[in-house]
Amino acid sequence: MEKVNELKEKGNTALNAEKYDEAVAAYTEAIALDEKNHVLFSNRSAAFAKAGKFKEALEDAEKTIALNPTWAKGYSRKGAAAAGLRDYIKAFEAYNEGLKHDPQNVMLMQGRQEITASVLSFMQSQGDIPMDIDPEESSRASAPPPPTKAEPAKPAEPKPEDMTEDERKKYFAKKEKELGNAAYKKKDFETALKHYNAAIEHDPTDITFHNNIAAVYFERKEYDECIKQCEKGVEVGRENRADFKLIAKSLARIGNSYRKQGNFRQAKVYYEKAMSEHRTPEIKTSLSEMEAKIKEEERCAYIDPVKAEEEKEKGNEFFKKGDYSTAVKHYSEAIKRNPDDPKLYSNRAACYTKLAAFDLGLKDCESCIKLDEKFIKGYIRKGKILQGMQQTSKASTAYQKALELDPNNAEAIDGYRQCSMNFQRNPQEVLKNAMSDPEIQQILKDPAMRMILEQMQNDPNAVKEHLQNPAIADKIMKLLESGIIQIH
Repeated sequence: MEKVNELKEKGNTALNAEKYDEAVAAYTEAIALDEKNHVLFSNRSAAFAKAGKFKEALEDAEKTIALNPTWAKGYSRKGAAAAGLRDYIKAFEAYNEGLKHDPQNVMLMQGRQEITASVLSFMQSQGDIPMDIDPEESSRASAPPPPTKAEPAKPAEPKPEDMTEDERKKYFAKKEKELGNAAYKKKDFETALKHYNAAIEHDPTDITFHNNIAAVYFERKEYDECIKQCEKGVEVGRENRADFKLIAKSLARIGNSYRKQGNFRQAKVYYEKAMSEHRTPEIKTSLSEMEAKIKEEERCAYIDPVKAEEEKEKGNEFFKKGDYSTAVKHYSEAIKRNPDDPKLYSNRAACYTKLAAFDLGLKDCESCIKLDEKFIKGYIRKGKILQGMQQTSKASTAYQKALELDPNNAEAIDGYRQCSMNFQRNPQEVLKNAMSDPEIQQILKDPAMRMILEQMQNDPNAVKEHLQNPAIADKIMKLLESGIIQIH
């Protein structure tokens, strides 16, 4: 449990530092040691969501709920992940289900409120031109037809000559905006701009007109002009105490413009500003996507094959010394520097095999095979790991793949032969053959090794500690290969 907590804290630190891939890796390693720990799945769900990987986040959230159905945070994670996938119905249901278990949970209530506001905003925006910038007019346009029964006559709209000066300005501004919307709908952007600018001349205090003009520039892919118009709109909105939702829309549109220009860092800045005005699932999703884009940019910028080769050589040196944990660190750094080199994953898989971290080693084998389907070493390492996991059938298949590439490969032939023999032997025969090996006999007669094996039987996690010692690690691997012991 100490190792699990250590990995969890490592993941938490990486998550807080926005190092989402490192956080996911730490939580994954912890889960391999404690598969029933719902908190680990919850934390990894958060890391996936931050990285914009909402499908994986949803899977972990559902696993969290399956492990602890009464824990409110699991439903909060599920709601956030579903919202990221824009499955608002599933998100709403998740928040509701969570509130059944914890009716006063603030996160669940806030999440449900955000989803509700988002859906209502979307429904209101149908039929609104330009999109999402005039909710009042949109709601009238999408209103249901009047009932058939008689209704009291509505008072006639006041005539301009009967209005005050201020009312007149707003009246004519509204008319110009309606003409601009009609032109926008026809994609007659020049005419739309003419009317929106005229609306501003009548009423320069309304942020909506600036948002409308920005929408035109956005449609015309004139993103710099769109940004300028949104900035002006925010300035006007703040001066005249506009609805914070309208200010948030202006800021989000600036973010969208920077995103279109490929300036993801600036996009992230403005999505964060928009979130500080009004939180919506759409903006939250866009922010997560920008964080993932920035992370990918940083990853690509970090790539350096020369430095990767240097780290690989360092890893090789520590591997030869039997310091497999340090070797893993150097191979991991090499992979970051050159993630498309299959040999690096193969080398790290060899380290994980020595450390009995079979699940991580197997994952690395799959990675190097995916990068190069003809990389024979990947199949051989995979076969050895599967043998260590006592999955003889799968190991045999891996060796067969290697033999298809090189029918004369000695390691593949030997591995395949061992698997074939294991198919035909029962456990008693395996034990008998192993005990006839003088090296096995010597290991089992060693009092220190017998004490270690007994400790491993009582505490499966103890194997991780003992494998840090290269001499003990080699003896344990020998016992694994002979079939004397198994590690799952």
